[in-house]
Parts: sequence; structure tokens; C-alpha cells
Amino acid sequence: MAWPSAEYDARSFHDEMVTADGGARPGCEAVVARLQSLGRDLFQRQQAGEAAIRSMGVTFSLSGPEGNIDRSWPVDLIPRIIAASEWERVSDGLIQRLRALNHFIDDLYDERQVIGDGIVPGELIDDSPNYRTECRGAKVDGGVWAHICGTDLVRDGSGRFLVLEDNLRIPSGVSYMLENRQVAKRVFGDLFRDLDILPVEGYVDRLSQMLRGLSPRTGDPVVVVLTPGIHNSAYYEHAFLASRIGAHLVEGSDLAVDDDRVFMRTVGGPVQVDVIYRRVDDEFLDPAVFRPDSLLGAPGLLGAWVAGNVALVNAPGAGVADDKVVYSYVPELVRYYLGEEAILPNVETMRLVEPDQRAEVLADLSAWVCKPANEAGGKGVTIGSKATEAELVELRRQIEADPRNWIAQPILELSTAPTIAGDDVVPRHVDLRPFVLSAGEPYVTAGGLTRVALREGSLVVNSSQGGGSKDTWIVGPSAPAIDLTDGRANGHHPTPAGRTPADPNQEDRSP
Repeated sequence: MAWPSAEYDARSFHDEMVTADGGARPGCEAVVARLQSLGRDLFQRQQAGEAAIRSMGVTFSLSGPEGNIDRSWPVDLIPRIIAASEWERVSDGLIQRLRALNHFIDDLYDERQVIGDGIVPGELIDDSPNYRTECRGAKVDGGVWAHICGTDLVRDGSGRFLVLEDNLRIPSGVSYMLENRQVAKRVFGDLFRDLDILPVEGYVDRLSQMLRGLSPRTGDPVVVVLTPGIHNSAYYEHAFLASRIGAHLVEGSDLAVDDDRVFMRTVGGPVQVDVIYRRVDDEFLDPAVFRPDSLLGAPGLLGAWVAGNVALVNAPGAGVADDKVVYSYVPELVRYYLGEEAILPNVETMRLVEPDQRAEVLADLSAWVCKPANEAGGKGVTIGSKATEAELVELRRQIEADPRNWIAQPILELSTAPTIAGDDVVPRHVDLRPFVLSAGEPYVTAGGLTRVALREGSLVVNSSQGGGSKDTWIVGPSAPAIDLTDGRANGHHPTPAGRTPADPNQEDRSP
């Protein structure tokens, strides 16, 4: 198979693997050579990968008019390649960003100096639906409110990484990143032998260590994953992570609070819980404090957390930094709290609560991507160039009715990556969600979850709206050339110090 073919368009957008003249991008040569050597077998391997996903039971739930529908997790077998030297800078930028955000959240629930110094308007925070006044005065270990963050990155037309948004409430997708790697190792075991592809499997151990390190009691802590239940779209991930870190998977009805301590109901009697990795939104955590109709949490949970008798990950109230209007201030927050310039820039963002910026956007809505400030999963996002006139009229009405709830960003030329479509390889737009752990020694996944828009020309990569995914390979500089006669590396491939060669036959299996 001649690939990239003459029809493969790597000129209209920055392509992750192919240059504008059709060659392999630096750092991708060995992978492109191997994919070329596969010929039609590449498509057979794609089918094998899809079969592996089905046999592993990896699913994602999509909402539709007839309710939630489980489907197999969509994986495209052609990996996304990023050089390790570039990833080092990205990793530093992600750690820097989360450090600043944790300082910011801690400040908001304490002295609010950032408001007093005029960096962020107080009314912006007080009007945020994710600012929890009930958390004012709460103290958290090390000042860390957001222990886990999934930051969405995109490349623009020049190839720069930009931060699209931060996810600090209940960041999801890490299980799919790990499962994508399992499938890739089954299908491309030879490449994992021959290339220096940084591992992602260490995330599970680091997550487990972090959670146990947050226990307020000494001894062997009891850790639970609090799930809304089987009908939640990410339930597969909840069960997956609980199994991998050796935690109990519980629902709100499994928990009870007595004397500001949380207990798990078991057949052997109540067992005190030390750490709750919660996958339930703030407003459903404690019906005695937030929504009284919630059946997903437990009465008294917030009081137990404030009393310091249980750790909640992420902490209630951390979602205030999820607000997309707050996001627009992050470069200033990095400068304010850390005295540094942001390593990773934001996408240009218009705050529609500001009259001059709102007027500029409303003058030509077709030129902007407009986003509600506190929705997730791409809900409510309007891409102006793709919208109908009626949709733009309705968007204008919503913005004028509640400008505080909206931001606008230019329509970016998102990068593309080679993607299998039937019996062809075509460019499709992608983004990237790495995961960052911030309690103790910071940790960033080597790559993350690359999401891919499966429809031609689409910029919608969200899994909840039908997007797919790719394994992300952070490849070290020692990658050798590939001998196309047998797909093996020429010569000796040294293993970097402290690393062991990847063995596709020694992987943990999914639950």
C-alpha cells in the first residue's frame, strides 16, 4: 500500500504524522515505515483491534432519544506520535498550570486575595454555579483541591499546543487511555519491541499511591470509588479503576455517616472509609447540604470531609476552576501565584460578559465557537461556521439573556492525524487529554487520551457525541529505522536507563 497516498491531504491543516509534501514528520519515520509495510494487513489489524475491544468488554454509554445505549469503545489503530523532547515541555506546562489552579481554588475558599488584588472579579466567582459557599474555610491537605485533572490540548495551524479547557470536577477518560494501550500492544507488539515508546501503565500505581497517601488515619486505608451507578455513561471507567487500584466500588446507598465519620455497609458490618474517589457531581454528594432530592450521595458527607475524617478526591468546590470564563484568566493566575509566565498558552478567548468583547462576537457569530461556561462533554457548544441561521439566532438570544455564561473562541484549524475509514487512511481532526496527579510528587501521563472526530470535516471529538480515540505514543529519540522486509529494527536498540522493554505478553488484563 502506498501510504500516505497522493489523495491524503496534509496541506490544509497541521498533520500529526505527515508533512505538507507527503513525507513522514520528524520522529514519525519509523512508525510510518512500519504502517506502509503492512499494506492491506493494516485494515485487518484494525478489525482485530475492534474485536479485542469487544472481547475485553470496553464500553461507553451514549445518550439518545431512547435512553442510554452502550457501545464498544471506538479505537482507531493508527497511533498519534509525539516526540519525547516535545512532551517534556508540555508536561512541565501541565504541572505548572495545575499548581496555579490549586493555589487559586485554595485562595477562593479562604482569604480571596486574588479578588482583593483585582486579578479576577469577585462577581464572576460568586456567580459561578460551581463555587460552593459551603466550602468556605475548609482546609485541605497541602492546599490541593484538584488532585486529578484532565486538561484538553489542541494544536493550531502552526503546530503549537494550546490549552482548550481544564477538567477538574470529575475528569474522565483515563481508563480508555489505558485500554487503548492494551489493544495497541496486542496489534503492534513488534513496534513496542523496537521503539522507545514511553509507558502509560504506571498511572494506576501512582493513582493508588496518591489516594492512599491522602488518608487521614494511619494504617491500611479503606479507599472507595463512589459511582452514580450502572446507568452513568462512564460506569465502565468507575468499575475499571476500582478494580485496578484495589478500591471498593460503592454507590451512595452503600455509605452512611455517623459522628462525622463515613462508613461503608458490608455483610460483616460497617467499615470506616478513609478516602473517597468520587465520580459524583458536587450537588449530588450530600443531600443534607446540596440537593435534598439526591440519591447518589450520603447525608453528612460534607461534614465528615470538613471535619478531616475522610478525604474527597477531587475536593468539593474544585469545579469552580472548570468554569470556562475562569479558564480565560489562567495565564494571569500563573503569573500571580507562581511569578512565572505560562508555559502552555490558552486558546484566544472572548469573555462575553464584557460588553466590548460581546459586541465583537455578536457582530459575526459564524466566525466563532461559542461555549456555555459550565457544561461538559461538548454540550451546548455551537461552531458558528457549521450552524444554521436558526441556530445562530437562538445562540444570540441565549448569549444576550445570560452573557456571564458564555465564552467565544476562534474556529481553530485543529491538527489532523491519519485515521482508518473503511479501506482507506484519511486525515481526521484530533485533540488530546493528558491526566495530571497533583498530590505529592506531580505526575503527568506519557501522552493521554487522543480523541478523534470520525466524520470528515468534523471538529467534534467528544466521545459523548460520537467521537473516537487513538493510542498516543510518546516516542524517545533512540527509535531506529525499520527494516521493511520483516518489520524489525536494524541493529541494536538500547533500553534507556531505568526502563525495561515493553512485553506485550506481560500486560495486566482489563476487568
